[in-house]
Amino acid sequence: MNKQPIGIFDSGIGGTSIWKEIHAILPYENMIYLADSKNAPYGPKGKEAIIELSIKNTDYLIKQNCKLIVVACNTATTNAIDYLRANYKIPFIGIEPAIKPAVLHSKTHTVGILATKGTLSSELFHKTSNLFASQAEIIEQNGNGIVELIEGGKLYSEEMNALLKLYLNPMVDANIDYLVLGCTHYPYLLPQLLKILPKHVKIIDSGEAVARQTKAILEKHDLLNSQTKLAETKFYTNGNPEIMASLLAENNKVSYLDF
Repeated sequence: MNKQPIGIFDSGIGGTSIWKEIHAILPYENMIYLADSKNAPYGPKGKEAIIELSIKNTDYLIKQNCKLIVVACNTATTNAIDYLRANYKIPFIGIEPAIKPAVLHSKTHTVGILATKGTLSSELFHKTSNLFASQAEIIEQNGNGIVELIEGGKLYSEEMNALLKLYLNPMVDANIDYLVLGCTHYPYLLPQLLKILPKHVKIIDSGEAVARQTKAILEKHDLLNSQTKLAETKFYTNGNPEIMASLLAENNKVSYLDF
């Protein structure tokens, strides 16, 4: 069973930022990555639709004999992971915006969160946010349009730059010293973010923590791959494979899959 792959799904190509973190600490684990790009973004679709899409992705990965599934999408995690854990026996790893470390380390007691509508409006996000609301001002910003631009291959476009300035400048004016990225697409914005934000503003996401949790759950269930050769990842998308491949190393092939 140890050689079975880890399954990863996202509403699109953004979750490859999570895959990179997992692959870095678990280089011998085979993986299957599923990008549901034709349905991206999940955020505006509503909870029931997000659960249905998550079921579809989960069923495909289980058919591919995956031993654990990483829901590499903040919106799918906050809206669907409770359902998935209640209805499937396979372990699931979810993703939440890293509010806690940002609030605990903030010196200005003002933290910005850039996330999708589906994440910001979810019950799980509100529960987490309310836990720390008394310790810092948490400024929420819906990153409307960002995922669509990334999925459309416009990561470094003027349109993206203008959108980021529109969203981030009010946070800077409010004196944030931490920016939490609440969508797995957003780590790919780092070069632009570093140009727009003052140098003292720290940017954090959940990728490394998710990778550590994935390793811990594999160890707990005795599911670590015992082989010592570099593993294989199969990448599938129902969108444009070339756009997804542009975010990966050259030796990673992306295949089109109509799902």
